[in-house]
Amino acid sequence: MESAAALAENIQSFLAEQGEKSMLRFITCGSVDDGKSTLIGRLLYESKRIFDDQMKMLETDSKLYGTQGEKIDFALLVDGLQAEREQGITIDVAYRFFATDARRFIVADTPGHEQYTRNMATGASTASLAIILVDARKGMLTQTKRHSRIVSMMGIRHIVLAINKMDLLDYKPDAFHAIEAEYRQFAQAHCQFKTIQAIPVSALEGDYVVQASPRMPWYNGPSLLAYLEAIDVSSSLRDQPFRMSVQWVNRPNLDFRGFCGRIASGLLQPGDPVRILPSGKESRVREIIGGQGALAFAEAGHSVTLTLADELDISRGDLIVSAAQPAQVADQFEARLLWMSDTPLLPGRPYIVKLHHKEMTATVTGIKYLEDINTGAHLAAKTLHLNEIAVVNLSFSQPVAFEPYSVNQALGAFILIDKLSFETLGAGMIEFALRRASNIHWQALEINKRARALPKHQQPKCIWFTGLSGSGKSTIANLLEKRLHAEGKHTYILDGDNIRHGLNRDLGFTEADRVENIRRVAEVARLMVDAGLIVIVAFISPYQRERQLARELFEEGEFIEVFVDTPLEECERRDVKGLYAKARRGELKNFTGIDSDYEPPEAPDVHIANMNSTLDDCVSQVLDFLS
Repeated sequence: MESAAALAENIQSFLAEQGEKSMLRFITCGSVDDGKSTLIGRLLYESKRIFDDQMKMLETDSKLYGTQGEKIDFALLVDGLQAEREQGITIDVAYRFFATDARRFIVADTPGHEQYTRNMATGASTASLAIILVDARKGMLTQTKRHSRIVSMMGIRHIVLAINKMDLLDYKPDAFHAIEAEYRQFAQAHCQFKTIQAIPVSALEGDYVVQASPRMPWYNGPSLLAYLEAIDVSSSLRDQPFRMSVQWVNRPNLDFRGFCGRIASGLLQPGDPVRILPSGKESRVREIIGGQGALAFAEAGHSVTLTLADELDISRGDLIVSAAQPAQVADQFEARLLWMSDTPLLPGRPYIVKLHHKEMTATVTGIKYLEDINTGAHLAAKTLHLNEIAVVNLSFSQPVAFEPYSVNQALGAFILIDKLSFETLGAGMIEFALRRASNIHWQALEINKRARALPKHQQPKCIWFTGLSGSGKSTIANLLEKRLHAEGKHTYILDGDNIRHGLNRDLGFTEADRVENIRRVAEVARLMVDAGLIVIVAFISPYQRERQLARELFEEGEFIEVFVDTPLEECERRDVKGLYAKARRGELKNFTGIDSDYEPPEAPDVHIANMNSTLDDCVSQVLDFLS
């Protein structure tokens, strides 16, 4: 197995040898067993020059493919590609490099299985063209439509519809023409493609993969490789206003401060006026530095370091833009979202969002509609599940500079990440900023939290009790308030049952409703703390993510998480409301501890194990922490 350094050196050597040839990045996708591996193998085998970066399978593949297009047993080559699947490599995207006299190519080989749709979306994110494979015997399948929707969503505008296995239909044209007509009708209604080229192929036999075939005289179009060599997929990013997301701030000493990144669009020269977003501060470009030193100009696609005439506070994720044509700044958006996790999306749950090089918290505030994969119909939905596509409203924790994805993919694409596991959950594309994002502003108030708390002679706090139903949360919270009230403190209790009679009377007990339940209560508690109060919250609040969301609404030291740790058996024994008994009989669904999970705090501020403690001892634990 070659080392990573040797692999990188080989790739660079290969690319350097190819000179100024244009580069085409494309992706192959389709349903399982449509022939993607065989097609890629045929392209690699018959190309004049091959260089394959097979990621984890480099050693095996280099033996199979060679580097000069030697005579290799083709069946062995295909077997090698299939062996890759058997070893589980399909969880990654395999990128392969090859070239002809006309062009260089990078192909993203992605798995066809439904559970690996996320890998297919990853490969599509950097591609300019997609080869959609269809088995001529099976016609269009659900995966064909799903993959077509995803590549359209990811901004790919050029499609090759490779109708494969024509040899198994004796090369007759009927199936080809029927599939082409059906696909064009589907794409016109549901996708945004500029070009669609249908090509009949037999990947196994080689018909119309690289050269024309006498077996299909009824087809007079190009072969697959000829089409890939000729198609123009160039974009006009150079002609758009200047945009560069700051990837890294380089400050080796006090005399130099450079802002590094890849130019997303436009042209830049020293002396050009620029604006920094979201701050809005302006300056001029002092110097543009490339790999070989100072540059007279730089354009879209170039990775550069900029120095500015003024000392400005600029951080990773800020956007440097043309001062005359700045980008938009907002914190609320309508976006198209592909969900890529077995864990469903829940509106109101906080996620990490990464947009260009900016990282912050985001929540889906509403699902406008779910898209039916087959019909394109808009369906109502409260959650999103694996491989579903929806249009959603999204709220960021802070304003961010952006471009709609249709204008600039680099500045309009984002991913959502789980805050606890750091799993990538979804990929999204910003469509536009919501009007309220620019029309609603924070109103400056002259009386602040400190001023409101001063006459009360107290530090505002949110004391958040969590635990199973029957654990004693409300009882301890009530006694705590009595003790605080006796000391002259200004308090208020937000109790789970009481809130559901009013503010949250429209919510049930599904996971999505529980998330929204806690979100609303946390916002109310924040307002009460802002009013200078000590607010006591007694909610089951079963999910760690939502308790973390609540904590993040408060300043350091204001939020105190109290875990009332009572065993489930004891909670059931105390079951004065008879709820556990109903849940055991199946009469009460989504009951925490029975058929709905409770995630205990990992590091609560106060841990009350009240099985062996009196109520006074439990309250004293909280008071001791407060003091």
